[in-house]
Amino acid sequence: MEKIIWIIQCISGVLLVLLVLLNPPKGDGMGLLSGASQMFSSQKSAVSGVLKLTAIIAIIFLVTTFITGFRLFH
Repeated sequence: MEKIIWIIQCISGVLLVLLVLLNPPKGDGMGLLSGASQMFSSQKSAVSGVLKLTAIIAIIFLVTTFITGFRLFH
């Protein structure tokens, strides 16, 4: 059972890093000056899906971390 939780934690950790790197930046950056910030407004649903998936994977990672820590000290 402990190995399964550890494997889930490792996989969710790697997925979390990849999903955080895929998330778009919140600021407009230099696109604000040239008006390019509105260029990709049709991809809102894809961004929303990536954000939701990131949140789900983060919760899984946190739960497995707490379970592992609790079992380590008990």
